[in-house]
Amino acid sequence: MAEIQLEKQQEPARLRIYIGAAPGVGKTYDMLNDAYNLLHQQGVDVVIGLVEPHGRKETEDRIRDLEIVPLRVIPYRGVNLKEMDVDAILARHPNTVVVDELAHTNVPGSKNRKRYEDVQELLDAGINVMTAVNIQHLETLNDAVSRSANTTIRETIPDNFLKRADEVVNVDVTVDELRSRLRQGKIYAAEKVEQSLANFFRKGNLNMLRELSLRTTAEQVGNRAAEYRRTQGLEQAPIPEKVMVCLSTRPGTERLLRVGSRIAGRLASNWYAVYVTRPEDDKGHGDPEAYHRLEVYQRMARDLGAKVVTLTDRNVSNALIRFAQQESISHVVFGQSVRSRWDILLRGSVLNRFLSEVRDVTVQVVPMQKPVRRV
Repeated sequence: MAEIQLEKQQEPARLRIYIGAAPGVGKTYDMLNDAYNLLHQQGVDVVIGLVEPHGRKETEDRIRDLEIVPLRVIPYRGVNLKEMDVDAILARHPNTVVVDELAHTNVPGSKNRKRYEDVQELLDAGINVMTAVNIQHLETLNDAVSRSANTTIRETIPDNFLKRADEVVNVDVTVDELRSRLRQGKIYAAEKVEQSLANFFRKGNLNMLRELSLRTTAEQVGNRAAEYRRTQGLEQAPIPEKVMVCLSTRPGTERLLRVGSRIAGRLASNWYAVYVTRPEDDKGHGDPEAYHRLEVYQRMARDLGAKVVTLTDRNVSNALIRFAQQESISHVVFGQSVRSRWDILLRGSVLNRFLSEVRDVTVQVVPMQKPVRRV
């Protein structure tokens, strides 16, 4: 009788994310320590795909004898720049790879646009990944951090990627310790210290970032624990909460998406980004800028984990009410109207109509960007 061997099903690759409140808390240091002590010393095949020591000797020393996969050189505007070589890591195919600076945007000409997309490709190939990111790079926190730190955070990762993580490790130090490290030149060069202390490294800003980091990690742990209890039959699964964000083509709609994603993340729920188009709409031929903004918002919604839905109806209120009732939506995010009160009284409001007809729904209204008057 012929012997039949059943191939063991390969377990999905695991993702561990080290998250911190700010540069200098020790994310890369701890990640390299764990890669060496918990994996390399135990005989696990672990390599470094990319690490950014930023000139910090303590961090460089943590690399020790870990194998480093050479970076890929990419010519760009007459300069040779270096990026992580995804193909080389795939060919080497270690058990685990260390990838720093998760929110980084790759040089044009790279295999993927963002480093988190590189990481996703490695995970899809069955390679475990250890990576690090600061809390301000989480997409849905962009607005809050920009207001507090008075700076623009350009490089972000979608919250949905954080949810993909099997483990989230919060690397935390006190605000006073972090500011002390800054003064000692362990984070930035000496000429940047005073400016940093007065801006991003203000005590109030660091306290907010530290709280966000702790809360985000706690949410992730709570969601994982709830998922485990449900899959193990330890508790009856509750009726799932559902979130709906009402899209428009107006500037500032990205704020609605960030709010919706955060609400969905706290509830561990599904969410929808819904746009209503009228039958006579011409797909942007009358206003190409507005149509382009809509495409950007829908792409952002998908990146944040939403299901994008387009409804067609002559009456926007009817479409949104019908969808909310059919899908048993529990939370709705609207943008604040820029119309005058007199216009709303005369013509009615989608929000007012929605509130009058849909019961048992939590509605959040988000301030929108005011239109610029053209003289």
